[in-house]
Amino acid sequence: MNDQRSKAVISPEVMARAIDHTVLKPDAVSGDLDVLADEARAHGFCAVCVNSCHVALVGERLKGSDVNVCTVVGFPLGAMHPKAKACEAEIAVENGASEIDMVLNVGALISGELSTAEADILEVRHAIGAGSVLKVIIETCLLTDKEKVLACNIAASAGADFVKTSTGFSSGGATLEDVRLMKQTVGDHLQVKASGGIKDWHTAAGMLRAGATRIGTSAGVAILQDAP
Repeated sequence: MNDQRSKAVISPEVMARAIDHTVLKPDAVSGDLDVLADEARAHGFCAVCVNSCHVALVGERLKGSDVNVCTVVGFPLGAMHPKAKACEAEIAVENGASEIDMVLNVGALISGELSTAEADILEVRHAIGAGSVLKVIIETCLLTDKEKVLACNIAASAGADFVKTSTGFSSGGATLEDVRLMKQTVGDHLQVKASGGIKDWHTAAGMLRAGATRIGTSAGVAILQDAP
């Protein structure tokens, strides 16, 4: 890793613009989403990330701000039919989402069915068009390092903009080692989003220094309050 990056001072403003402020719990209600959107606007977060059924509500709440609306597709398993993922993504964009975080078909990747895994991403990429940001969640906790590299390369080949570590709903979240490996693999061609278990400033800053440019977390406000 670049030594200069590893020692970089990260300001609260830089941290805020890296955060995708997230609520993906199944029992989230409209009040939770209003708070999420208001916090994102107040703190200058990059995006809010919600389940696709909440995109229109959050988009309306954020109208007039520069906070992006992000949603998850094929969440949290990634085991849906490609056309189902594509349809969900297309509807989300129609409802106001500008960023889509889709879950990789992990089983296809592990089985060596790489063309299937790539086609799955391509379906979503084609559905949302080039104007929307596409992040591919590779669920690092389920993969070997070799498979993580394969997943990153497939995402790049299929036209993704980011690779993302985790859903936060499996057996593990983001690690510094995984972020470094993913950044090393994609270089400057894609960006890296670290997500899963990031709840304090020290951890979030470490992810940025390791090569991530986005942090997916439900603890965005607490992270900023924890700034040194």
